[in-house]
Amino acid sequence: MNEALAKAGYLDPTPIQAGLIPYALSGVDVLGQARTGTGKTAAFVIPILERLLAAKKSHGPHALVLVPTRELAVQVREEVVKLAHGQKIHSVAVYGGKPIRGQIDKLSRGCEVVIGTPGRVLDHMGRGTLKLDDLQMVVLDEADRMLDIGFRPDIEKILRRCPRERQTLLLSATVPPPVERLARSYMRNPESLNFSPTDVSVETIEQFYCTVDGDRKFDLLEHLIKRDEPHQAIVFCRTKRGTDKVDRRLQKRFKDVACIHGDLAQSARDRVMSAFREGKVKVLVATDVVGRGIDVSSISHIYNYDIPQFCDDYVHRVGRTGRMGREGVAYTFVTPEEGNELTRIEMRINKLLKRDEVPGFEAVRVAASAGRPAPTEPITDGTAAEEAAPAPPKPSPPKLGRGGRPPKRFRRAL
Repeated sequence: MNEALAKAGYLDPTPIQAGLIPYALSGVDVLGQARTGTGKTAAFVIPILERLLAAKKSHGPHALVLVPTRELAVQVREEVVKLAHGQKIHSVAVYGGKPIRGQIDKLSRGCEVVIGTPGRVLDHMGRGTLKLDDLQMVVLDEADRMLDIGFRPDIEKILRRCPRERQTLLLSATVPPPVERLARSYMRNPESLNFSPTDVSVETIEQFYCTVDGDRKFDLLEHLIKRDEPHQAIVFCRTKRGTDKVDRRLQKRFKDVACIHGDLAQSARDRVMSAFREGKVKVLVATDVVGRGIDVSSISHIYNYDIPQFCDDYVHRVGRTGRMGREGVAYTFVTPEEGNELTRIEMRINKLLKRDEVPGFEAVRVAASAGRPAPTEPITDGTAAEEAAPAPPKPSPPKLGRGGRPPKRFRRAL
């Protein structure tokens, strides 16, 4: 194991690795709160491998790792392979979008570690191609996101069929009430460890907002990419259709642009992610669901083309950059109608975003005839409204101070 760690470049443990690994090796259940990009994957993979080296051989898997996305399943398996260097430990990633027959063949040959999305894991269990009788460890990675996208029923079905005398590690960037309930129901007196900073915004990430009219957002994006020349960047859009549209327009102006979202075939998603990891794609346009599975340390810039619908999504988007202590920059585009959303994000991260003044992209156009603000048109490019989906509830305004005015620190966002 030491040789594999040295080969992987893991010389000194990160805080989460130093804190989580001893508990995991002792066999206790752990509820760990930690951002991605802090060495979290290795923090649970190392104990799995250490336990496997001491365990008796069996045909069924000893460890099961549940993840929210296909991309994350692939990345976790790559980490297992890297850290198991020189050991005869077999791992299989199972997820939708790929033919199930190939996964069945790999499982039938025997493996010690299975990494998968809850739906596909449950499918294999139903077919009898995945048996959990010998399971010793279960890891729920990015548990908050799995619950966000509706995997709770599948997760509970899986956990109920796991051996009762197992160890469970639950890792989550945030621990909202649904995650706490899951932990209480399916874990045994878990140790709670919090490796997230008190301020959920990371100090190595510079965070800006830009006020802009909805119909000028793309022009602003083009301007910022030309100005900043990012090493690698992700542009987050709220919808699949909006992602496609921004991608098409960017490809006309820049090289090495690609997009990724849930409607792409798995083979296409794999090609895009491989090219992005290798640095062949410089700008990746993505939706939130897929964006949560992107773990690339060379991302220098995040552009929130559409302001996220939920505050925690902002935390996860921004967390794609500034990884492993590196510096990063994040920009959030805010239209005149979205001041309250900006305020909610600032209250969530307990930090005021800096305003980036970009000449020519002010949020309110000036009417040429009267010299006063002209009415602002709503966004018309389809990137901020999910097709066939109801509009999200209008966020409540911040609490008012004396005289019926918002607190001073939030006034300028409204």
